[in-house]
Amino acid sequence: MDLDGGAGNNKRVFNRLGTDTSKNQKVCFHWRAGKCTRFPCSFLHSEPSHPSGSAAASSTANGSGAPKRFADDSGFSGSAQRRGPNFKNNHNNSWGRMGANNKVVRKTEKVCNYWVQGNCTFGDKCRFLHSWSLGEGFSMLNHLDGHQKLLSGIVLPAGMDKLFTGSKDETLRAWDANSGQCTGVINLGGEVGCMISEGLWLFVGIPNAVKAWNTQTNQEFSLSGPAGQVYAMIVGNSLLFAGTQGQSPSIIGFLQEGILAWKFNAVTNSFEPAASLKGHTLPVVSLMVGANRLYSGSMDHSIKVWSLETLQCLQTLTDHTNVVMSLLCWDQFLLSCSLDQTIKVWVATENGNLEVTYTHNEEHGLLNLRGMHDLESKPVLLCACNDNYVRLYDLPSFSKRGKIFAKQEIRAIEVGPSGLFFTGDGTGFKVWKWAEPVATT
Repeated sequence: MDLDGGAGNNKRVFNRLGTDTSKNQKVCFHWRAGKCTRFPCSFLHSEPSHPSGSAAASSTANGSGAPKRFADDSGFSGSAQRRGPNFKNNHNNSWGRMGANNKVVRKTEKVCNYWVQGNCTFGDKCRFLHSWSLGEGFSMLNHLDGHQKLLSGIVLPAGMDKLFTGSKDETLRAWDANSGQCTGVINLGGEVGCMISEGLWLFVGIPNAVKAWNTQTNQEFSLSGPAGQVYAMIVGNSLLFAGTQGQSPSIIGFLQEGILAWKFNAVTNSFEPAASLKGHTLPVVSLMVGANRLYSGSMDHSIKVWSLETLQCLQTLTDHTNVVMSLLCWDQFLLSCSLDQTIKVWVATENGNLEVTYTHNEEHGLLNLRGMHDLESKPVLLCACNDNYVRLYDLPSFSKRGKIFAKQEIRAIEVGPSGLFFTGDGTGFKVWKWAEPVATT
């Protein structure tokens, strides 16, 4: 006997009769639009009142005191991005401690679908967002579109007035950084898995190859060796490293060519294979360099630590329970994010091994981490999740700064100069900027 179903049927009958069966009835959609013709109507024809004091109570529930900085008061500046973990300040306990000045988002955190389509009739009274972001201190400058499929890479080479984007539509596009116009399209013949720039070089990972362009001379190279898609790249110790899909595990269980390395030979003007790092059992999807170490994250749920001098594996970290999607070196810490819905902060112990000093939990799987400073020199972490949101946090407190919304998963984030940053959004990308600090008298 379906007792719940019977109760539900009775409730629906009472609603049709206009009888109030709930203290929390919804406001009539048609009444709000001035078009309701039902009498009696089973929904409210007035805005419901809310108990006072609840917002004030919740605003102080996250703790007290000002957010603390790193022990050495350093952040994401200069070479700190690649300094990486060390054993100094490894007892720092300021991670995740929110202060009383934590800006908690209170509004409805959903973009209005009618506003996106350009036909919302509620205007300022709409209870959904009419904006692609929520929070203070940053704003959207532009939205540029042009690709046919999901954007997978954004690169703004230092000293150039061009921005490059790569996509699953197998093309590389160049954009004028001043006008926002697309100035060129290159067909690559394969989906773009990742993109990076280093000095004058632009590197694009596609299935079974890495494409390299010298942006000054327009020379083009094709680096062979990868098996399958190239998911991640990084430059360290004059070597270009690529994390790849790799071949099937060998008889000893290691993935063949999981990480490949090349070195540029100035005499022959070519990239030459330098090494193949074996140890992961599934594709390598994230790479980072810091503290004379190479860090690699994999679909096998592990992070491996490699010496940049010997290219030998020094440690394997197994605290994540799903794919390790992104890695970030920030001052003396290593940050990692995973589809297991966590961000882990690692610090080196006295013996040099890494251990978790703090774990931040999200409600969705994480795809990408990027760090930057706002225009008040405060360190900010940008976290892309698989619910189409980018969450912004102050560090090290993980206090909320805001959210950025998109139509599809945001797989690409790039940080530019002067408070600029870029987020992939389906077939295009958005340009954002931190606001200038307000002068105090």
